[in-house]
Amino acid sequence: MNILILSLPIIIGFVIDCILGDPYNFPHPIRFIGNMIMKLEKIMFRKFPENLYKGGLIMSFIVIVLSSAVPLVLLIICYKTNIILGIIIESIMIYYIIAPRCLKDESMKVYKALKENDVEKARYAVSMIVGRDTNALDKDGIIKASVETVAENTSDGVTAPLFYIMFGGAVLGFFYKSANTMDSMVGYKNDKYRDFGRFPARFDDVLNFIPSRLTAVLMIISAYILKLDWKNAFKIWKRDRRKHASPNSAQTEAVCAGALNIRLAGDAYYFGKLHKKQYIGDNIRPVKSDDIRLANMLMYCTTILMLFISVAVRMIILEVIF
Repeated sequence: MNILILSLPIIIGFVIDCILGDPYNFPHPIRFIGNMIMKLEKIMFRKFPENLYKGGLIMSFIVIVLSSAVPLVLLIICYKTNIILGIIIESIMIYYIIAPRCLKDESMKVYKALKENDVEKARYAVSMIVGRDTNALDKDGIIKASVETVAENTSDGVTAPLFYIMFGGAVLGFFYKSANTMDSMVGYKNDKYRDFGRFPARFDDVLNFIPSRLTAVLMIISAYILKLDWKNAFKIWKRDRRKHASPNSAQTEAVCAGALNIRLAGDAYYFGKLHKKQYIGDNIRPVKSDDIRLANMLMYCTTILMLFISVAVRMIILEVIF
């Protein structure tokens, strides 16, 4: 019974996220991590102007250690004080770590704007969730960008954190999120971050190697459950899963493109510079705004499958430990 109780934070954290999402005016530890990264970035650029790689390495070490140590100490204190208190605090931590509701809400803002035929509003909404330049995106480009970010962040924002949570609870979840947040903030290959962000980007690639592939498999299963084109999803995944500069990003994008029978990716502008990218998927049909909604359905179904796996594995690990 204790094993089941100790596994509850994963389920409770997910349920809280489904209900509350990510309130903008509420204190959020991931935002604190982001602020820490920004402050350390300024310090490291000042301290190591001639060796930015070293500065990025030191920053990564500080961010990861602090982001893991603080929740570890807090959870030790809470669980030693009272097991129910520990479960409550860890549930809240997991709620902060995973973000399916936020991903859905932000992408659906794009969907709703397109349904209102307000392309400018949709372009602004998509600019809030993608890293590319969005000023010149037409309606199809906006839809593709939204679908791509839902597909990619199904792993980065939801299932990959759950993967680490099932092995190490909220502490390992924060370990992952700190590394992933650094990559999203400084892991660019532009002039400013090419050296400074090299280690954060590579470390994030390592951490996401297994979760992204597991997520792709679960997404293919989800396509079958949702009666989407799971056979094409499997075909495109096998063919196009390596068509990205990142070794991980195309894993879920390929599945999503195949399941929806659309073509994603292609050339994109970042910081005013054109980046040549291969296409992912086949242009079987034109994209439509409903593809954003379908991508979110895929994301949630994949998340629920990963949730079951996480709880089951967590229970097994706790059984071995205790």
